[in-house]
Amino acid sequence: METVTLKVEGMSCQHCVNAVEGSLGKLEGVSTVKVELDKGTVNIDFDPEKVTKDKMKDAIEDQGYDVL
Repeated sequence: METVTLKVEGMSCQHCVNAVEGSLGKLEGVSTVKVELDKGTVNIDFDPEKVTKDKMKDAIEDQGYDVL
């Protein structure tokens, strides 16, 4: 299991949190997702054998947010 923190731009409310956590939570290999709205970050615990960082970035960007 690995942990990554991604800087995400454009999140401003609970709906944003739900959208990001929901899209990442559906990916196989992602175990926990915690959005820190005040910091603009997303902490993700994941299995690198099942999911890539690029796939997680794509899931966030598909919700309309920018991963920096």
